[in-house]
Amino acid sequence: MAAPQDVHVRICNQEIVKFDLEVKALIQDIRDCSGPLSALTELNTKVKEKFQQLRHRIQELEQSAKEQDKESEKQILLQEVENHKKQMLSNQTSWRKANLACKIAIDNLEKAELLQGGDLLRQRKTAKESLAQTSSTITESLMGISRMMSQQVQQSEEAMQTLGHTGRNTGVTCLRLQPVSQD
Repeated sequence: MAAPQDVHVRICNQEIVKFDLEVKALIQDIRDCSGPLSALTELNTKVKEKFQQLRHRIQELEQSAKEQDKESEKQILLQEVENHKKQMLSNQTSWRKANLACKIAIDNLEKAELLQGGDLLRQRKTAKESLAQTSSTITESLMGISRMMSQQVQQSEEAMQTLGHTGRNTGVTCLRLQPVSQD
């Protein structure tokens, strides 16, 4: 049967590998993150938690190594601890680089949106100018129609007057039409 210390060392190593893989997966998620900044912050919080758990397990393994009776086993475990520490430092470097790349990508995306927003403002201004021109054209058309109607009314009045004068001369009675009020 394996000694309890050996079981603890194996469990510790397994958890270190597990946390290391989880950190690497989160770092990849950061590389793939396209924003917003709150999503990046959330991923970073998770990475910090995993690094803390990883650091704790590495310290436990180091403590177990120091408690080994055999010097050869102690040295093997201390070498494993050093390898895990180097791997953790490598992950931290990758994490920083992924963060930097993600922040640059988010900044570039925001700049592009702002520039595109400028295009939208120009489009809106052009649309407003076009609407103003259309409105002006419609107003001119309506004024032209109003003038034509006014001329028609004036011509109708002149025709009525002419008919009225002609009717008096010929003895025909003409009825004058009055506008009907709509009360």
